[in-house]
Amino acid sequence: MTNPTELLHQRYGTSAFDLDIDNVNAAPGGSTSENVDWNGCLTTLLSHRSIRAYLPKPLPPGTLELMVAAAQSAATSSNLQTWSVVAVVEAERKEKLSHLAGNQAHIRQCPLFLVWLADLARLTHVAVGRGLSHNGLDYLEMFVMATVDAALAAQNAATAAESLGLGIVYIGAMRNHPEEVAALLGLPPRVFAVFGMCVGYPDPANVAAVKPRLPQPAVLHHETYHLASQDEAITDYNEVMKTFYAEQQMNVSGDWSEHSAKRVASPESLSGRDRLREALLHLGFELR
Repeated sequence: MTNPTELLHQRYGTSAFDLDIDNVNAAPGGSTSENVDWNGCLTTLLSHRSIRAYLPKPLPPGTLELMVAAAQSAATSSNLQTWSVVAVVEAERKEKLSHLAGNQAHIRQCPLFLVWLADLARLTHVAVGRGLSHNGLDYLEMFVMATVDAALAAQNAATAAESLGLGIVYIGAMRNHPEEVAALLGLPPRVFAVFGMCVGYPDPANVAAVKPRLPQPAVLHHETYHLASQDEAITDYNEVMKTFYAEQQMNVSGDWSEHSAKRVASPESLSGRDRLREALLHLGFELR
């Protein structure tokens, strides 16, 4: 699908709000100074959906390397490149990772599972090798930098995979049992699994729908931030998501606001991640 109107309506839900796309040209190369050109990159980005069912089909040679090249093309703070990724294809290791992530079947099913890492071990190693101090790595800023770097890199890789006709889904449950994941992957101190990513060919028998996002007035602010003005957009979105849940036969009670509030209601609702700071200290992050 390359129709901008349809793609945008799917991304937001047709009743979310009126989208002003009069100044978008569907055909590349047809723009004027007043118009924006549509292109294949926009189609790939707006077509994203989470894929949780994969064909038993191997990826073409070079796919992983192209994804990593795309990942390494992402921005990185001060060129420190404080991330790494572990590619997992062995069935037994994927089985163990699936167990640690709440027995998610698509981790076992996908031909390639990537674990994206916040990695301060490499800088530690470099500094020690030069006989230089590395006390700055003990501070929260460096952990935040590493997680941001990992996220930027992973999203570039995800877009690259989807441009090749593959599907992906992020697995935040890698954070449910951080120490066990680190042990299984042989991670040294100061390396943390931020999330996983399933990669493979989507199973056409289980076609995933594009999940609508919040209307832009809920997330786009001009000049200064405005919280109260988001209420109308959130109300509209609640209706869009109730319709989406029903159409997709998803067992979700209530609307988006209720569902989201329940996800942050208590430490128990964090699925074990309420002890994340403790786990990070065990993994060598001092977080000063």
